[in-house]
Amino acid sequence: MPSLREQMGTGDKREAVIVDACHVLDQEVADKSGLSGIAIKAAYKIVQGVRPGFVRDTVNHLLDDFLEAVDPIYQEAAQKHTPAGAYLRDNTARVAQALLAVTDKRAARAEGQAIKKTYEKLRPMAQKQVEGAAPRLATLLEKHATPTA
Repeated sequence: MPSLREQMGTGDKREAVIVDACHVLDQEVADKSGLSGIAIKAAYKIVQGVRPGFVRDTVNHLLDDFLEAVDPIYQEAAQKHTPAGAYLRDNTARVAQALLAVTDKRAARAEGQAIKKTYEKLRPMAQKQVEGAAPRLATLLEKHATPTA
């Protein structure tokens, strides 16, 4: 089975994945409520205000690492003849840990103090938030990757 990076990491497919990933991010932030939702929405506004297109550029820069991080889970689904989206939904903690390992490395190297501080402030609640985004991430994967079952 081709890797996710091979399937989704180049050309027009990459652009479509980036657009959809930004849409998922916008939806996830918009759906947040309560005190943590207020913090997440405020942080997202800070990130969006860094410069026009910053979120899209960030998704683009992280995409290859994200695809590589999730690929082992995707390949497991293929080996088990299970639809990848369903398998991701069943393994939300692993998916979240894989994605957060990528952002943790990037945040540690970030030059902008506002970005770094915002990330550090929100990181303790990130596992739960990323796990909550798994259904939308699974839908994105189902839309753009070769079916595994």
